[in-house]
Formats: sequence, C-alpha cells, structure tokens
Amino acid sequence: MTVLARERDSEGGATSSTGSTLLDTVLRFRALGLLVVLAALVAVTAAVNPRFLSGSSIRDILLAASITLLLATGMTVVVLTRGIDLSVGSVLGLSAFCTAWLLSENPGVSIPVAMLVGLGIGAVCGLFNGSVVHFGRVPPLVATLGTLYVFRGVVYFVAGGSRINASDMPAGFLDFGSARVLGVPYLILISLVVLALVAVFLSRYRAGRDMYALGSSPEAAELAGIPAGRRKLTAYVLCGALAGLGGVLYAARYGTVDASAGYAMELDIVAAVVVGGVAIFGGSGSVLGAALGAFLLTVISNALPVLNIDQFWQRAIVGALIVGAIAVDRLVALRVAESLRKKGSHVG
Repeated sequence: MTVLARERDSEGGATSSTGSTLLDTVLRFRALGLLVVLAALVAVTAAVNPRFLSGSSIRDILLAASITLLLATGMTVVVLTRGIDLSVGSVLGLSAFCTAWLLSENPGVSIPVAMLVGLGIGAVCGLFNGSVVHFGRVPPLVATLGTLYVFRGVVYFVAGGSRINASDMPAGFLDFGSARVLGVPYLILISLVVLALVAVFLSRYRAGRDMYALGSSPEAAELAGIPAGRRKLTAYVLCGALAGLGGVLYAARYGTVDASAGYAMELDIVAAVVVGGVAIFGGSGSVLGAALGAFLLTVISNALPVLNIDQFWQRAIVGALIVGAIAVDRLVALRVAESLRKKGSHVG
C-alpha cells in the first residue's frame, strides 16, 4: 500500500470516527434523558401516592414490562435492518393459545417444553414474514400488516370462540407466572436474560453487526459481501421466536387465554422501540434503549391512573413521544451528515 493510500485510509477512518462519535454521544444522552424522564415520572407519582413504590406495585410494573420488553428486543433487531414486524401481537396470541391448549390437554408437559413450543411457533411465523419480505420483495410494512391479520385469523380459527381458563392449566405453570427469586419475578428475569443475549449478539458477533450495516446502507452492505437475505431472515425469525416466547409468558401470567390475546400489542412494541432511540429508518439504536422505552411506557400506563389522568392522555403522550423520537432521529442524521461533509471538505 502506498503512503498516499495509507493517508487516505487514515483520513477516512478519522471521518468515520467523527460521525460515529457524534452519533454515539447523542444516543448516550438520549438514553440518559429517558432515565431522567422515567425517574421524574416515578418521583411525581410516588409523591401523589406513596404506595406506587410498594413492593407489590413494583412487582406488577415489572411483570407488565416483561412481555413488552421481550417483544421490543426482537422488534429492535428487525428495525435495525430497515424492517418492521406488525404481526408480533398476533404471533403472541397464536403462541399463547396453542401453548395454553397444549398444557390443558397434556398436564404433564414441562415448562421448558412449553417454552420451546412457543418459540417454535413464533420462529415459523417469523420465517414466513422474512420469506415474504425477502423472496417476495414485499415492503415490510405491507407484508407484516397482511400477516398480522392472517395470524390473527388463524388464532380465531384454532380457538373457535372458546377460551382456556386458569383452572384448565397445570398449577405449576401458573405458579411460574407469578413466582419470584429474591423478590424479582421470573418473567422479568427471563426477559432481561434474553435482552442481554441479544445485546451481546448485536455488539460482539459479525452477524449482529451486519444488521447495523444492512440498515445503514443496504446497497453498501451487499457490495461489502454481507448476505442481506440471510440476515433479514435471521432478524424476522428471532423477532417471531421472541414473540412466541412472549405468548408463553402471557399464558403463564394471565392464566386465561382466548383469541384476543395480544390484540393491538404491536403498536405498544413499535412505540417502545422508537421512543427507546432505535432509528425507524434502521442502522442505529440498541436493545438497551428499547428496554428503557418499554419500561417508560409501562410506567406511564401505570402512573396515569394514580395521577387521576384520563386514559385518553396516555395514547396522546405516547404519540407525542413517538413524534419527538422520530424528530430527534432526523436531527441526529442531519447533524452526522453535516459533520461528515465538513470533515470531508476540510480533508479535501
């Protein structure tokens, strides 16, 4: 390599480093901002009603956040690739009902087996979504909007208007839904373990880093030799599998399951991901940010009744947060582009 080439590589690395550093700084402050908002909301609510910070109240919030956090983790991986999965609520409902039916008809089935069944159902649904998007060349929004109704229709067909009650399922499975270790519910521990594993996958493994590259520039990713189709399928399968696991946790937590399980839940999941700083246009964000978004939305839904605020405002607040998050994403993109342009101009 010539000296000139080395100098160009060095300049390119400096440029990339400048843009990356700026983006990392903004996203870090954004996560800090979410923590500040979350802490302020908890403080105000606790001041109005001190029981909001009671042990039982905190456990309820953690249980409520566990399923949202799990699905938001899977959604993050898809959104990073410039995709979206609007069918996660329907996949959760299908998995929840099938798992509940399996346990009611076969009381001897263990909890790990039930989890594997839920994961399998979700993975198959995710594979179908990924195949439609990749092989069918259908835009993710359109494809998963269609499968949202397809999977929900399958749930209604399988359920046939029936409902599985808590009395129909094994007591051990229902106990699992409310069991705790050192005061922390099992369900939130499972979600946090999954969160950590996916975070490691995205940051430490090439396949995970490829998700960011694919979302940043699909054309450049393909030119760099990244197997775009395989990565997209992986993202959708992972998202579907986690939605399927969420169905198992849903059945364990609520006990009673019918065809409406998980109905319209996809809106909350997308909101958690976007509010958590995952760019809706792909290429940036983290599962940690999505987790903070999930916790923030859960706290909002639990705090508003305590503050005697109409539930209408909950949707209005979430909508405002989404609009604000997208605006911040756009500003970050413009700032990084401007920084890179100035740096390139200076180097030239």
